[in-house]
Amino acid sequence: MAKTNPFQFIQQVRSEVSKVVWPTRREVLLTTGMVVAMAALTALFFSLVDLLIRSGLNGILSAFG
Repeated sequence: MAKTNPFQFIQQVRSEVSKVVWPTRREVLLTTGMVVAMAALTALFFSLVDLLIRSGLNGILSAFG
């Protein structure tokens, strides 16, 4: 692996950073909203599954207990 001096390294880093395409404010807000909505839907789904399993187990345990 070839070694570069610090000056060349900084030049290469600046060159690569200039290639980065930053998202617009609208894109950030849209994707953040989608992440929050999906997290809420996932929480709701697992809450319902938990409620169904809990009520099923309570029914089984009360029938045999």
